[in-house]
Amino acid sequence: MKKEIANFDYYNPTHIVFGKNRFSDLADLIAADKKVLILYGGGSVEKFGTLSKVREALNGRTIGEFGGIEANPTFETLIEAVDLVKREGYDFLLAVGGGSVIDGTKFVAAAARFLGDPLDIFGNGVGASKPVKEALPFGTVLTLPATGSEMNSGAVVTIKSKKAKVSFGSPVTFPVFSILDPELTYTLPERQLANGVIDSFVHIMEQYLTYPVGAMVQDRYAEGLLQTLIEIGPSVVDEKNHDYNLRANFMWTATNALNGTLNKGVPGDWASHSLGHEITALYGIDHARTLAIVLPALLKIRKKEKFDKLVQYAERVWHLTEGSNEAKVDQAISNTGQFFESLGAPIYFSAYDLGEEVVDALVSQLEKHQLTAISERGDQTLEVSRAIYTEALKSK
Repeated sequence: MKKEIANFDYYNPTHIVFGKNRFSDLADLIAADKKVLILYGGGSVEKFGTLSKVREALNGRTIGEFGGIEANPTFETLIEAVDLVKREGYDFLLAVGGGSVIDGTKFVAAAARFLGDPLDIFGNGVGASKPVKEALPFGTVLTLPATGSEMNSGAVVTIKSKKAKVSFGSPVTFPVFSILDPELTYTLPERQLANGVIDSFVHIMEQYLTYPVGAMVQDRYAEGLLQTLIEIGPSVVDEKNHDYNLRANFMWTATNALNGTLNKGVPGDWASHSLGHEITALYGIDHARTLAIVLPALLKIRKKEKFDKLVQYAERVWHLTEGSNEAKVDQAISNTGQFFESLGAPIYFSAYDLGEEVVDALVSQLEKHQLTAISERGDQTLEVSRAIYTEALKSK
């Protein structure tokens, strides 16, 4: 079969403001006549002074605040922010936090202008999946590199009442701007730093490790980002290591992992995310750690379907050049799991005191959310997903 890149459009309007001490730019990035609602998560942005810097930069503006957005932002909390926006007439949103706060802000921006039931913004058996045609403008101040949400239009929201973790996206939900100050990562604990590295790594893998289509630029770009994370990951997760250049490269890699460049003209998978989201929805495990559980198991079960790209991954990313292609692939899959474990993320359910009982429950969730034919070819059935969950049960 002929290998060629598919047709694509590329659009990304987000203005990236990168580097030290960029808070003062907020005064120029947000029009003076805007009524601004600042959205954030827990107390860390207050504790470490990030919110005070934002307030100072917006001194003299009409501003309000909405805190308490969860690590997996919930519809139930976010709808309170939507009501506040409508009631008080805010016309610009500012997300201060990591991917969860930014994802939540995207939903608030969309739901505030959405006609009808906001649940219909989502699909996958939750709502009617109606297109988002209008949204409030918003910007971000990124504090945790991980999701790439600061430079893309997608978001993931947890709906507690339905035990669902679902996504949406629209051309109107790109941030207007995002401030990326690597020094803001200095306050992050080891667990969050590790989560950021793993989340970024798997984002790249979902767009790269499918099947070859001759996309030389996208492949080399993805491989370079993967190698960067492998190189710097062990140092990044040292919370006491405040090497600016190290954190700067980490932050920029995480952004580039999911800013819409790697997926142009190539197939994408996203099955690891689909399976991981169900683990978080049912058992509350950190998103990145669910990916660490799922991806190595998925690569083992889907080795045949991904074999050509796995050989390329083994040779180019892990520099495995000796032995048969089969041996190189097996070693690359093993290296991937070992990399996650080296960052402190277990790759088996047993590390979370979960056993065989999870498999039926998780497969049932996939079926309920219409995730019955996923992967780059749409051939990952429920039985294949069952095999992946089973593979991840315990160390062999």
